[in-house]
Amino acid sequence: MDDDGLHYVQYHSSKESTYLAAIRQLISNDLSEPYSIYVYRYFLYQWGDLCFLALDKEENMLGVVISKLEPHRGGPMRGYIAMLAVKQQHRGKGIATKLVRMALDIMIERDAEEIALETEVTNTAAMKLYERLGFLRSKRLHRYYLNGNSAYRFVLFVKESALTSRLGYEDDEGEGHPSQPEPPPSA
Repeated sequence: MDDDGLHYVQYHSSKESTYLAAIRQLISNDLSEPYSIYVYRYFLYQWGDLCFLALDKEENMLGVVISKLEPHRGGPMRGYIAMLAVKQQHRGKGIATKLVRMALDIMIERDAEEIALETEVTNTAAMKLYERLGFLRSKRLHRYYLNGNSAYRFVLFVKESALTSRLGYEDDEGEGHPSQPEPPPSA
């Protein structure tokens, strides 16, 4: 706990009645996408231990990150940051950075090879945060959100194998360098 009473906790299903309404309220105030209760439950029931909350000394929620971790298309373990929100009046205090780092740490500990997310192209504060943490913009997704805004997909390559396999640089032994083409047969 810091001097202001700010502390961070891992979500636990035993506290759903306390936290879920506050999570929904905070995210609906900050994010443009309207999520149903089922979306929150999808993440919280399966990956609640990858979700973290920032609370003040009165246990009011100031920030939340909701994440998941699973194999991506039968390939690498991919972490995903689905939602991040911090109350407007508490931004710029490092809360979002701390929440994201907590989620990243546990996903990396559980063998995530890469971690992905999307954010609106107009959300420059979020883009700067993710870039500071080592995420790279991988693509622009036109009209991705229901409000018509486009998004950038960001990816953090945790293990070299995730990056090299994406770029086609893995040889038969899994070494991360470009494969040399076979020389033409001699005549």
